[in-house]
Amino acid sequence: MAMAFAAASAWSLSLTAFSLPLPQSLRPKPSQLLHGATSSFPRPRRCGWGAVVRCAKRTGKQRYPSEKKRLNRRKQELLRQAAPEEGSKGRESGYWRLSKLAVPARDDPGKDFTGISLPLLQAIAKAIKFPVPSMLPDEAFTVIRKSFDARKVLKEPQFTYIVDMDVKKILNIEPRAWDFIARLEPKLGVVEYMTEEKLAVDLVSMLNVSSKGSNNVLGIRDTHSGMIYRQQKKPRVAVIGSGPSGLFASLVLGELGAEVTLLERGQPVEQRGRDIGALAVRRILQPESNFCFGEGGAGTWSDGKLMTRIGKNTDGVQAVMKTFVHFGAPPNILVDGKPHLGTDKLVPLLRKFRHHLRELGVTIRFNARVDDLIVEDGQVKGIVVSDVELQPGPASQKLAFDAVVMAVGHSARDTYSMLWQHNVDMSPKSFAVGLRIEHPQELINSIQYSELAAEVQRGRGRIPVADYKIVKSVGERDAENELDIAEPTRSCYSFCMCPGGQVVLTSTNPSELCINGMSFSRRASKWANSALVVTVSSHDFKPFQSHGPLAGVEFQRQFERRAAMMGGGNFVVPAQCVTDFISNRLSVTTLPPSSYRLGVRPSNLHELFPPYITEALQESLIMIDREMPGFVSSKALLHGVETRTSSPLQISRHGETYESTSLRGLYPTGEGAGYAGGILSAAVDAC
Repeated sequence: MAMAFAAASAWSLSLTAFSLPLPQSLRPKPSQLLHGATSSFPRPRRCGWGAVVRCAKRTGKQRYPSEKKRLNRRKQELLRQAAPEEGSKGRESGYWRLSKLAVPARDDPGKDFTGISLPLLQAIAKAIKFPVPSMLPDEAFTVIRKSFDARKVLKEPQFTYIVDMDVKKILNIEPRAWDFIARLEPKLGVVEYMTEEKLAVDLVSMLNVSSKGSNNVLGIRDTHSGMIYRQQKKPRVAVIGSGPSGLFASLVLGELGAEVTLLERGQPVEQRGRDIGALAVRRILQPESNFCFGEGGAGTWSDGKLMTRIGKNTDGVQAVMKTFVHFGAPPNILVDGKPHLGTDKLVPLLRKFRHHLRELGVTIRFNARVDDLIVEDGQVKGIVVSDVELQPGPASQKLAFDAVVMAVGHSARDTYSMLWQHNVDMSPKSFAVGLRIEHPQELINSIQYSELAAEVQRGRGRIPVADYKIVKSVGERDAENELDIAEPTRSCYSFCMCPGGQVVLTSTNPSELCINGMSFSRRASKWANSALVVTVSSHDFKPFQSHGPLAGVEFQRQFERRAAMMGGGNFVVPAQCVTDFISNRLSVTTLPPSSYRLGVRPSNLHELFPPYITEALQESLIMIDREMPGFVSSKALLHGVETRTSSPLQISRHGETYESTSLRGLYPTGEGAGYAGGILSAAVDAC
């Protein structure tokens, strides 16, 4: 019997352990996924000589222009149908969402202002064709999103807004606006009518509302029949890892009434901060408490970005964002187009999160490393835990549980090995490796903002600290022979760009060297750094096939060990000037300054990677410099090595229940399981 925990309420509402008490529309239905898969399957088309050509359906930006126009016309028609007819009584209520409202940067109050300014009212008046902006009441409008746009294609940098307009409020205060609202025409991506205001609710409030009127009877759901078998005692659930996935899984399960034990191999954030300080000052690496392991996961000592590719306006993402605010995050993350927290904001947030979990009755154990699973008849029955603080040698303890949520991060390599020993279905997954590039922040400000760079003022000015996002395709097929199977095109892209940040050590083993970037909320450092990484796949892991699903892990390790040797030990990082890297010559002169506190050593980074990665990085840097003149500079420094961009494998699970396909009672979730990439997506995946 496949096990998933559920609450049977008075409304006949059942919730699996990892489903929010939200409408099923939050997640695609399996039938929808199946329909999407079958509809996009390429149909064979026969050509001469009996050849079969399979044409893949283009999606997203790859769609043909004619298809894009057809889709846009369909969406436009749906928008018109959703809005009441022009001049009808239905237009006297509801909300209008106004997008792409542009305010020149010189007129806007600045990045930290999220209210309604006169320049914004002018943009709103232009959108609804209202003649006197100052007559529009501020209280009728709510800023939903605010972004800064400094693209070179614009005449001047601008702040771009999304604003909701409350029709009743505006008509109560300014009745003369009716003539303009009555004629307002929906326009795709610009003007949209809504019968109700789209309000996000944090998970704590949402779960509390859902539990009112519920009899809170917990049970075990048979995932094959869908039946819930009620039991008198609360189901016992172990959550392994206190990163975003582990924290949010514990929150949902605890609010639903399960008996939850959260196990974290590392330290709480207070002690973890001291351990990281000892690493930076005295080069003492605590194997279980560092930049990767400890309360909050690897994202705690990073930039704290809250961006995701799963859709920032989806209900799940908004619920998670609201939950962050509930636990102390600044409310402007709900409005900022590129929200981030920074380590200094994440630490107090995690304290409040921990306090709330304990009030729910969640047992939290730090310094508790899970070394093994107790498995009987293909079913998880418990775990084997070691207290990593006990000396000499850890003492193991066996604990019984009804289910285990595996929410480890992408650096829990010993956990991967343990799962492989239990024959848990896993497979290598594509990820990316490369180098971390660092520039003076003033140089990036100047490249991105030109004369507006002076407005940044190290994070305290009106204009946000400049960042960049880069995606390049490198590598070409043989143009003379169309049938020749050549090296596939690779992507080279920026990853975890940290404006006003610093380069930090993310090693979990003294014999391995890997790095990342981090920044505080103000982003006031004089450095800008970002990983520049190249995609790799299972094809590249072939030399490590003997390691099975852990081939990608060994692929990472070879570069981390090589980087440690090139650095000479003591966590010194091999580094090279960007100009020298492109020219393939050793940086014999003094290296430019680096924010990395443990030291850099002049090295030839061409010795670090195989040619296909090195050449891809070289080619990308040249392409980037064409778009961002000055990016390739003697002031820019490359650091090695960046390998842990995402999980190197994926743990197979059922799409609906999230239970392992090979081991009942095991629920892999988050980034370490291969289903997320960042704080937000990892948190959403666990809900």
